[in-house]
Amino acid sequence: MKVTQEKLPKSQIGLSIEIAPETTKQTYEQVVNNLSRTVNIPGFRKGKVPRSILLQRLGTARVKAAAVEELIQDGIKKALDQEKIPAIGQPELRSTFDELITSYEPGKTLTFSAAVDVEPEIKLGTYTGLEVKAEEVKYDATRVDTVIDGERQQMGTLIPIEGRPAQIGDTAVVDFKGVVPAEAGSDGEDEPIPGGEAEDFQVELQEDRFIPGFVTGIVGMNPGETKEISAQFPDPYASEELAGKPARFTVTLKEIKEKELPELNDDFAKEISEFETLAELRASLEERYQKEASDKTKSNQHEALLKELVKHVEIDLPETMIQQEVDAMLTQTAMRLQQQGMDVRKLFTPEIMPKLRENSRGEASDRIVRSLSLREIGNRESLKVTDEEVNARVSELMKEYKDQDIDEDKLRSYIENEMLTEKILDWLVEHSTVELVPEGSLKSEEKEALEEVLESSQSEEPSETTVDVIDVQSETVEE
Repeated sequence: MKVTQEKLPKSQIGLSIEIAPETTKQTYEQVVNNLSRTVNIPGFRKGKVPRSILLQRLGTARVKAAAVEELIQDGIKKALDQEKIPAIGQPELRSTFDELITSYEPGKTLTFSAAVDVEPEIKLGTYTGLEVKAEEVKYDATRVDTVIDGERQQMGTLIPIEGRPAQIGDTAVVDFKGVVPAEAGSDGEDEPIPGGEAEDFQVELQEDRFIPGFVTGIVGMNPGETKEISAQFPDPYASEELAGKPARFTVTLKEIKEKELPELNDDFAKEISEFETLAELRASLEERYQKEASDKTKSNQHEALLKELVKHVEIDLPETMIQQEVDAMLTQTAMRLQQQGMDVRKLFTPEIMPKLRENSRGEASDRIVRSLSLREIGNRESLKVTDEEVNARVSELMKEYKDQDIDEDKLRSYIENEMLTEKILDWLVEHSTVELVPEGSLKSEEKEALEEVLESSQSEEPSETTVDVIDVQSETVEE
């Protein structure tokens, strides 16, 4: 079999495959024999249908199509083996199938073209001596006090208070009834607020606990006192019909309670944690938040270097790799949403999937370029992780999640890749210049730059490009 290769865009190799006459004839005969054994034709037993009758009933085009399809599949497979081409994904027929059927004659040469995706060539330029800026996240000692105070608040006991008016920080027990007042000068009547009435309602006197004006109106009242309080629904508001409207509440203060907090001592520490003393608890929290700040700074350094690194690399990504990464991203998203109790089938409908896939292409491509660039650096610099390092980490995680069903081989593969990536990134930091700047300063620069772009674009022709910026921040504190 004669095979000619050519290099195509998007990391594809084009193949011109020439099938020898004896093979085209042999395949045709095999197809005819197979059909004669499997096709039902009235008046004949299977395997006993005369060749002329078989071809007449099925049609020459159908038989030739079956033969050509087999020749193509077998030809591509043998061509890849013969040329030792490490293809990824499914081959693509570049010739027109209908034209191949028309031109195909058993016993004569059949030539067709195909293309296969292969691993992309990585053209990596400068990757040492990079100069970047990264935000430094500094340890905030007040977080320890905030966490401990939050635990004290949760363990606090409400104690009835007499002899003074309500103040911020108290918990008030009230009866109230709210209305949307009629417009001044109109003959209309006040409209009751849906759900705006309650008895023995406990409200913590913090301004963010109710609509603006309600809590401040209660502050200064004495038990037994009834008062009309003016408030204002914010806009936007959960209930659209109330958004931005004024409100008036008739409020009766029945009782004031003050939170009595537990004493801040070793007993308190034992109650809320596994530590024996308050000092040990504080030391543990300090260590955690110091490490968290250090890890975030390190992550910022890595991200800054990756953004700079991809400017010095050229990779013509094959479509197969992009689609595989899109699949992985959407699968991860679906699993995360499912864990949150959402019905994935309603979110990932056949109508929305094409748009989701298209919107994911940019991030998928960026992920692949980053990953391949790091892998190339690791190969060039002979950076590896040892089996001992991987085994230690896997053993640690298996103990931590011993009650869960975890595939150890998959975990090992993931950990090995994660540790190698970390080692390569740390190597990049060591061989680059990373200027640490105050937290938030780079975001401000990006915001200013974006505003300049938007201002300049307003004076130009309207663009059809839409930019969606989503900033999601989350913080989990485990006690």
